Amino acid sequence: MNPLIEFCVNNLLSGSEQALKELENDDRLDVVSYDCLTYCDTCATSPYALVEGEVIRGNTPDELIHNIYTYLYDEDYLEKAE
Repeated sequence: MNPLIEFCVNNLLSGSEQALKELENDDRLDVVSYDCLTYCDTCATSPYALVEGEVIRGNTPDELIHNIYTYLYDEDYLEKAE
């Protein structure tokens, strides 16, 4: 089973759309978007995604992608290439 990355469609214009598109290209991940994830305060302030139920943020789309992968590797959802 692949790690689940969830995006709020309301946050896509805040920069998370770029992250969503890039992460969708990774076959090791299941990436979905929903109308609302009910994290409205977070949604209004920065790009974010739910990664296996944990809120992961970034100031920019690139930082969000970096933070998501860091979380996935640190929590052993993905194996690092050797």
